[in-house]
Amino acid sequence: MRAASRIVRARPNDWHVQVAGAGPTVLLLHGAGGATQSFRHLFPLLAQDHRTIAVDLPGQGFTTLHSRRRAGLDPMAQDLHTLLAQEGWVPDVIVGHSAGAALALRLAEHLPDAPPIVTINGALAEFGGLAGWAFPMMAKLLAMNPLTPLMVSRMSSHPDRVRDLLATTGSRLDDAGLALYRRLVADPHHVDGVLAMMAEWNLKGLVSRLPAARSRVLLLAGENDGTVPIEVSLAAAARIPGATVRILPGLGHLAHEEAPEVIATAIRAHLGAHTPA
Repeated sequence: MRAASRIVRARPNDWHVQVAGAGPTVLLLHGAGGATQSFRHLFPLLAQDHRTIAVDLPGQGFTTLHSRRRAGLDPMAQDLHTLLAQEGWVPDVIVGHSAGAALALRLAEHLPDAPPIVTINGALAEFGGLAGWAFPMMAKLLAMNPLTPLMVSRMSSHPDRVRDLLATTGSRLDDAGLALYRRLVADPHHVDGVLAMMAEWNLKGLVSRLPAARSRVLLLAGENDGTVPIEVSLAAAARIPGATVRILPGLGHLAHEEAPEVIATAIRAHLGAHTPA
């Protein structure tokens, strides 16, 4: 995938993007804490017959974050829309993993012809009760300390800690996949970007507008997901007009890394079903 990589300057960020293939355009959006590396298996499968675009979100991977105030859902979607418009990229389908699913839905609201969307274990629910107040507040406090990213990256980059953390997702990755995540969490700049995103993330507006969604949405939910319960996808689908849910037996939160062929087939079928003849 290195040959497909480049840096694109689109205000206000320098974006790391990967582009390959020809055909209908697929846009891939990773979740919080990930980067384009999470699509390392899915990307080449889709690029066989699609123009496939993967983007590092602001502050994560190799993409810069111009301002911490632009790490939230709404400004991130606005800035991503600016990138797409500048490059002339018009997605025929948007694929979002975890928090990237919320970004896919928010981005579609900016597009005149809302494309179909595929979510992979979409994080489409707010924390309830005390957690709904405490979690963002804790993230904001951690993000305010300039030493936090360095401390977190040092504590988290140990191989055993990364393996244990990924095990909680319900997914099983090979040694190469584990090594890539270790590299990410060892990077203080990446950790800082993740903390900024966590501190600014707010789904309240998006969740309230789900009944007005114009995109046709397929929600893929891993049976073994230890991060986002299946019930989140089921609840979101009940509020999105025409949405469908597909349960993925035996797969966890990183289903697209465990079974890329299954995900690629689902994306192709969803795009084909909602492409005008």
